[in-house]
Amino acid sequence: MNRFSAAFILSIYLCAAQPAKTRTISVNDLKDRIRGGWAGQMFGVSYGAPTEFRFNEKIIPVDRLPEWKPSKVDNALNQDDLYVDMTFAKVLDDKGLDATTDDFGAMFKNARYNLWHANLAARRALKRGVPATLSGTPKYNAHANDIDFQIEADFIGLMTPGLPQVANDIAWRAGRVMNYGDGIYGGMFVGCMYAAAFFESDPHKVVEAGLACIPAKSPYGQLISDLMTWHKQNPNDWEKAWHLIEEKWNKREPCPEGALKPFNIDAKINGAYIALGLLYGDGDMTKTIQISTRAGQDSDCNPSSAAGVLGTMLGWNRIPDVWKSGIPPLAHRKFQYTDFTFETIVDSTYNRALAVVKRAGGKLEGDKLTVPAQAARAPKLEVWDDYGSPAERVAINDPRWQWSGQWTDESSRNTGSRVSSTKGSSAEIGFEGRGFILVGLYLPDGGLADVYLDGKLASTVDVYPDEDASKGGESVYHDFALKPGKHTLKLVVKGEPYQGSKGAKIALSNLVVFR
Repeated sequence: MNRFSAAFILSIYLCAAQPAKTRTISVNDLKDRIRGGWAGQMFGVSYGAPTEFRFNEKIIPVDRLPEWKPSKVDNALNQDDLYVDMTFAKVLDDKGLDATTDDFGAMFKNARYNLWHANLAARRALKRGVPATLSGTPKYNAHANDIDFQIEADFIGLMTPGLPQVANDIAWRAGRVMNYGDGIYGGMFVGCMYAAAFFESDPHKVVEAGLACIPAKSPYGQLISDLMTWHKQNPNDWEKAWHLIEEKWNKREPCPEGALKPFNIDAKINGAYIALGLLYGDGDMTKTIQISTRAGQDSDCNPSSAAGVLGTMLGWNRIPDVWKSGIPPLAHRKFQYTDFTFETIVDSTYNRALAVVKRAGGKLEGDKLTVPAQAARAPKLEVWDDYGSPAERVAINDPRWQWSGQWTDESSRNTGSRVSSTKGSSAEIGFEGRGFILVGLYLPDGGLADVYLDGKLASTVDVYPDEDASKGGESVYHDFALKPGKHTLKLVVKGEPYQGSKGAKIALSNLVVFR
């Protein structure tokens, strides 16, 4: 099995089955909490949707918060936070609880929905023959630390009540498809908070439970630990904690769209905003959602996860009507790209939860489910940011670039790029550093190019997104494992379309240098 050996996985279940300590939950309460968790995601993401990435490195002013009406929850039916989450859950329904990384990757490779960042990079890699066990690694995915798996891991925690080790095992198998290191730990952090929420009424202890599931020495773990310390020091001032997060942790975003810019889709900083809402929301749904939203950046995904965790803690019946009353009218409508409705994803999750608990050594007697105690166990530390920090973004109009052949300068337009489809056209630049990302656009009419590093052919690349939409701020090619020093990068347009593409264009935007 991936990363965890079969013997280790078996030991998890055997240890969980020991008669040390157990907890019980009625089946009605179990389902009510699952219903609350899915509902929380829906109204959390719908509330924050109008603000998503419109306030970067800024706290959203109160008077700029969206006006909430329960009917606005229908926005959730078209949100990737939910439909990607659900398609991963379906893999477990179809393949069973032992579904492998390859099983999750096979689903993802053939998914028809539009994707972004780590998800998009992973699907492109899968379609180009990269194994699912590698498609989330930095070699193939410059977004390895991005938020993607973190916003898709809710289904794991909702099916593993009180079972953090089982949650981590599933997260490692599924998250490996599109993320690595902190990117996977984000999903583990969220999943374990959900798992704890079934038996815990204190949001602070739920955050502690999530932290216990990830390596303490990981950047993600250090950030959440810092936040918990700052919360103790400033228990009534979440804005003070937000500023401390910014000062210490909002400096090294490696994403090609966000490096050296206010935009930050990094998993750990957005995960801190989830925890910020839970810690300072004190169990109040409105306060929790608004704090996670006002923290900015991915301000629909973050309140979605925060509200989902709190919705699990409260259960459907205790969620205020102002938040949940818009769901019953659409409870039988399908989420986009899925076969699930609100009611059927609740049922599916409930059935998987029963199966997981039984496998872990629990038992169902009448209407009472006995769940074995299971201590959290963090996975092995996995860090990949030893390449340094983003130090410079070299725009295409910088004189260090050398252009030959036919390029159209579109730097004054929204694309901010130079574009060519002419065979032999080239772009060359020298730089000093340990790593780089050649940033450009993925295009429906994108083509092929050869990339040379220090005079040697490094790779033949393409910029086709496998979608009908253009995507800016993406890695055309990257390498984080260079020897420190001076290097030369050259791209040569081949003038050939990628299979399925409508053209042969290459569009370059800038070079991000790491030192």
